[in-house]
Amino acid sequence: MRRKIVYCIPSLHFPSGMERVLTLKANYFADVLGYKIYIILTDNKDKEPYYKLSPKIKLINIDINFDTNWRLPIYKRTFSYLIKQIRYKRRLKELLFEIRPDITISTLRREINFLNSIKDGSKKIGEIHFSRTHYRNMESNGKENVLKRLISKLWMSQLIRELKKLSMFVTLSSEDNDRWSEIKKRTYIYNPLSFFPDKTSECNTKQVIAVGRYTYQKGFDMLIESWKYVKEKHPDWVLKIYGGGERKSYFELRDRLGLEDNVFLEPSTDNIIDKYCESSFFVLSSRFEGFGMVITEAMACGLPAVSFTCPSGPKDIIKDGEDGLWVENGNIKEMAEKISFLIENEELRKEMGRKARINVERFKIENIAKQWEDLFNKVLS
Repeated sequence: MRRKIVYCIPSLHFPSGMERVLTLKANYFADVLGYKIYIILTDNKDKEPYYKLSPKIKLINIDINFDTNWRLPIYKRTFSYLIKQIRYKRRLKELLFEIRPDITISTLRREINFLNSIKDGSKKIGEIHFSRTHYRNMESNGKENVLKRLISKLWMSQLIRELKKLSMFVTLSSEDNDRWSEIKKRTYIYNPLSFFPDKTSECNTKQVIAVGRYTYQKGFDMLIESWKYVKEKHPDWVLKIYGGGERKSYFELRDRLGLEDNVFLEPSTDNIIDKYCESSFFVLSSRFEGFGMVITEAMACGLPAVSFTCPSGPKDIIKDGEDGLWVENGNIKEMAEKISFLIENEELRKEMGRKARINVERFKIENIAKQWEDLFNKVLS
């Protein structure tokens, strides 16, 4: 009998890392390993998944629509949430007893609050797509607030109680795995590569690339500030940033620093592989990450990476001095120095790019899927 796996996630219509990773894994499990995969959604029933799903996967949307709560006044929001949570628990319980999966996987959204109480016979696994340092942290935008800090602490305590009841808890990096010491049944499995192209960069253009949404998390403000120092030494080199989101404040910062001819703030693109291959190396300036898939994507294109040692992911991915360079988290001047170092050492840069391409093969989907298969076997045994 084929193994049955159920995933719980709010929706799949948005082009973000968690949705892409789940799609990659689910497709491989269904098409290659022959699992029966069910994905249960709560929101956006009228929207198609952004990433293409295998026709072998059963998609079930129970149409709870938690995301519409944000349109309500605060005094109505809590009541609406509680009512929807009751509906969600009841409907998910019905589905799990109907499907009778071997394993039910929560992406640590609303179902983690009650999943362990559903006694359908399936083993319960939680997988987190964020670093602990910024998960359920209401101050992750850098603004401190005593009340928010207290709420975050209580919220995290409630989560820990539920995680302890799981058959297994899975993080995205060894670095972050160590932060969850309260959870005994835990491990880490990296995110898989979304592509491994035939063509690669020659690392010989005067261009550096960064990729990600224009948000506080991605730290593009710090990267632009660091380029002020890079320009002093290497005025003929340019930085290109690709991503979605609001760019106005970044344009203002760039122009204020006089970098109009050196820093280009581009929208997201459908041919990111070409953009990687047009560049000489990649830079990650994030304040925090869950994993940092863009690093592995750039390395798959033969680019070395310069990255802040932010929590979490870069230190698990990059081998410092071999296929990229670590930078003290948030250190803008050191970031400029490491960027300048790779600019000034072309042969080393090319060698690092070759090693990056080789080292990143460990993130191919077949390797990551084997780790998940071993984990499933362990949990079910």
